[in-house]
Amino acid sequence: MANPAQTMTQSRTQYLGVTEPISLGGPSELDTAKTTELEKFLVDAGLYESQEEAVRREEVLGRLDQVVKKWVKKICRAKGFNEQLVHEANAKIFTFGSYRLGVHGPGADIDTLCVGPRHATREEDFFIELLAMLAEMPEVTELHPVPDAHVPVMKFKFNGISIDLLYAKLSLWAIPEHLDISQDSILCNLDEQSVRSLNGCRVTDQILRLVPNIQNFRTTLRCMKLWAKRRGVYSNVAGFLGGVNWAILAARICQLYPNALPSMLVSRFFRVYRQWRWPNPVMLCPIEDGTLGLTVWDPRKNMRDRLHQMPIITPAYPCMNSSYNVSSSTLRVMMEEFQRGSAICEDLERNKVDWTALFEPYPFFDSYKNYLEIDIYAEGEDDLRKWKGWVESKLRMLTLKIEKYTYGMLQCHPHPDDFLDPEKPYHCCFFMGLQRKQGMRVQEGEPFDIRACVEEFKQTVGTYTLWKPGMEITVSHIKRRNIPAFVFPGGVRPQRPNKVSSTAGRPMFVSDASASVSNGAANHDASLVDDELDGVSGEVASMGKRKREKTPEYMSTKKSRTSPPSNGRTVSNLETGSPSVDDELDGLLGEGASMGKSEYVSTKRSRASPPSNGRIASNLETGSPPAESITTQAFQINTAEEVAITKITCGQPNGFGSVEELDELDEYPTLIPTNTISVDKKSVNSMLAKNEIARPKVVLSSKPHLDKFESESVEELEPLGLTGMGCIGSGIKSEPKSEPQRKPLIRLNLAAPRSKSTNA
Repeated sequence: MANPAQTMTQSRTQYLGVTEPISLGGPSELDTAKTTELEKFLVDAGLYESQEEAVRREEVLGRLDQVVKKWVKKICRAKGFNEQLVHEANAKIFTFGSYRLGVHGPGADIDTLCVGPRHATREEDFFIELLAMLAEMPEVTELHPVPDAHVPVMKFKFNGISIDLLYAKLSLWAIPEHLDISQDSILCNLDEQSVRSLNGCRVTDQILRLVPNIQNFRTTLRCMKLWAKRRGVYSNVAGFLGGVNWAILAARICQLYPNALPSMLVSRFFRVYRQWRWPNPVMLCPIEDGTLGLTVWDPRKNMRDRLHQMPIITPAYPCMNSSYNVSSSTLRVMMEEFQRGSAICEDLERNKVDWTALFEPYPFFDSYKNYLEIDIYAEGEDDLRKWKGWVESKLRMLTLKIEKYTYGMLQCHPHPDDFLDPEKPYHCCFFMGLQRKQGMRVQEGEPFDIRACVEEFKQTVGTYTLWKPGMEITVSHIKRRNIPAFVFPGGVRPQRPNKVSSTAGRPMFVSDASASVSNGAANHDASLVDDELDGVSGEVASMGKRKREKTPEYMSTKKSRTSPPSNGRTVSNLETGSPSVDDELDGLLGEGASMGKSEYVSTKRSRASPPSNGRIASNLETGSPPAESITTQAFQINTAEEVAITKITCGQPNGFGSVEELDELDEYPTLIPTNTISVDKKSVNSMLAKNEIARPKVVLSSKPHLDKFESESVEELEPLGLTGMGCIGSGIKSEPKSEPQRKPLIRLNLAAPRSKSTNA
């Protein structure tokens, strides 16, 4: 841990980042104590590897460096080069990612880069010759090349250590042993894959250069990675954020609070990003065009850059968006988690909870009533590993398709992990939670027909070039009560808690350690969580108005609109003008189910009077520690910090304008319903928001037989004329499995059921 009495590392004229720091204040006694508790928690969580494993990693890297040097000399001889060139031939191994940043844990893989000369090709020499050499080594196992990935990679285990090996071919005849890849000139005359491969190392090194205190940054990043994994938002493939994304976000907070300790950095992480006005980009340094003519992220010039939902820009040339996988659904999930984390950190500062509350695992299989289950089958372990990797890399396309073809009214929450069924060999499955968009009022007869999405997704997956017989995939719709038991720890389905509390629109089950996280939100029966999608099963979607008025929850919420909550918490989204998730819930659960409006009242009043128990921020001018009692000066400091945060989160001084909604599916053929009325999406959404028209029935199809159905109470229906669609392979339909298959998800009817008199 850094010395609590460290001096100020930044001056008013020199700072790291694209804006001035928010606070130059040093740590208080509370920050020091909380940081000690946090570091102990991280140690107890097993985030630090043993000395023996650290030594073994160094030995593996040294051995791998010897292998690639031997490989490059071998291909030089095979290509007929003279002995002088063979003697000078060289290749070098670099590391990047969590290992290079110093935040890796036990069992983590090592991201490595092999840099070779101009005559060592990727297609033949790297993915054929080097692959063959590694396959012959007994210490190398689970060798899996992925040459057609966005960044081609070779995955394997070397003496039990997982390795991800990239390759970059430089325009040099010989690779110097002390090569400096941080210079932009190293990118001259390189192919696109080599530039992407080099970008990992260059970005990692640049991040370490741009943080004011590396040790505090590492502790903060370890904390945020653990939190993201526990809360289910750590996965670049699934559409959330990966290691480099969390590293850039954490580094930006370190720039904004250069003298803060990790406990305060974690708290400010949530405070800043819960207010961030996406798609304003997060950047560690200004974007430079460079002199090599490489494309950099710039929504003013590049149309595709305007489609990104959550831009997190890499700091090394050419600057790219490292989070282009994020969709509107996954962004929603992460923003709600930032809200939850900020609320818990406020309680941490008031000693109401401990660090355990922040890292409580997210109850994914209790949070939704409807799920998609994607089952993957293969004939062997090696085939399953390859097939699963391919399908996993395409899963986010299913999320994007569903978002697009339902105009964002049906939202997906993908689980970042896969699950194994111990009773079925060579089988695994993924899950996605489904819910109607919050704030959309339930209209009668509103089905979501996503057959075309599912079928098109299967066709995309079926283009796998390494497909083998036995590689199959099925997509099914299941209810929460039918979730298989093997997804739960120990294979035992836990009993559902009796009460839940709503935090930022996501249900969070109350425990003794985190009971105060809701900050005055009303408690509801577990049935209210089900009500998010009650239209699917035909149950009532919300409490009736008369019933709500009689409940204590509704009365407490009603009173909160006339008096601010005691904790003085404000909703920053409302301050910045963005819609609150809690306000969106008003249309779903009724006025008594959200606290958005009451918090808005407290937000307005907080601008006129200091909060009763909010933590006082550090003095921005003098850097002095916060006072323990509330004073006028302290309140002004707190307000100044909020103003600074709002200014930063609302936009960078880069001239980038607002960007449009993500629509990455434009590169694929759009399926237009053949028998439905074509409407303008923006105009319809505008009219719907003003309640000028009733929400239309959404039935999307690419074929004439996928028509609208007259029965509005149908939940699932077998596909017409799509026999065998549950199994695919190499673009050719294979015979369905002999065992009964679940029905593919065809239709979700999220409308409230009509009364008997209406049906009559």
